[in-house]
Amino acid sequence: MRLDDEQESANFEVQDGRSGGFGGGGLGGGLGMLLPLIGSRFGCGGIVVVLIILAVMGVNPLNLLGGGGIAPQQQSAPASSDPKQLSDIQHWSLKVLGSTERVWGQVFQESGQKYQPTILSFYSQAGTSGCGAAQSAMGPFYCPNDQKVYLDTDFFTELQQRFGAPGDFAQAYVIAHEVGHHVQDLEGTLGQVNKQQRAVSEAQGNALQVRVELQADCYAGVWAKRTGLMEAGDLEEGMKAAQSIGDDTLQKAAGRRPVPESFTHGSSEQRMEWLRRGLDSGDPAQCDTFGRGA
Repeated sequence: MRLDDEQESANFEVQDGRSGGFGGGGLGGGLGMLLPLIGSRFGCGGIVVVLIILAVMGVNPLNLLGGGGIAPQQQSAPASSDPKQLSDIQHWSLKVLGSTERVWGQVFQESGQKYQPTILSFYSQAGTSGCGAAQSAMGPFYCPNDQKVYLDTDFFTELQQRFGAPGDFAQAYVIAHEVGHHVQDLEGTLGQVNKQQRAVSEAQGNALQVRVELQADCYAGVWAKRTGLMEAGDLEEGMKAAQSIGDDTLQKAAGRRPVPESFTHGSSEQRMEWLRRGLDSGDPAQCDTFGRGA
């Protein structure tokens, strides 16, 4: 992507991981501390998917169970918004974020609304969020409770080495997908789906979450189309990334038979389809995964 001339967003914070983020023994709170985050990021039944992903990435899920009875009290990690503290990849990420603000600002303006940007919160290994713990093995996520995107940029290395999806556009797609969730939050979609999920079965809740995730993929495609920054090879990078993080592909990589009822993000084919739909149209109206079906 041609991001050299793109303006960096000023909407960011850097969590100071040296403070630990949690009292007691780091992440000793274990899986129980992760449940609010899992509920936000992965939807109903997401715990199973998280454990699969952790296994794929070489993390023993049992290590997250911790021990010692009472979970430590969660504390807020000190955060900074000093650009001088940023690494090169963080500066680059803020250029991607800046481009999403430009695009979605235009989209909202076209419908007579004003876009309220999200905050990109950088952390390393472990941090805190308005949805609970932030754990790098879980990948980037959006928290509607504080309307922030959380990112450990080491995930980009994982995306290339473990998931076989290299390239700057693949990385930008990850950020744009999470910003897509912020757009859904502003539109009221996340709140509506969350309410519906509480009233249905786990399988039905998963199906709703899949539609949420596929729409975020489509919104990422809309962003890419409207930036005017794509270069040769970017489309292929995006399709490879979408294919690599489909639920069926992840479950196969973990040595499991794909179980569609447990999907929370959609199959590789679905993710590629909806990303391409956004890329082809540049029109958010073409991203109605709820009305047209996933």
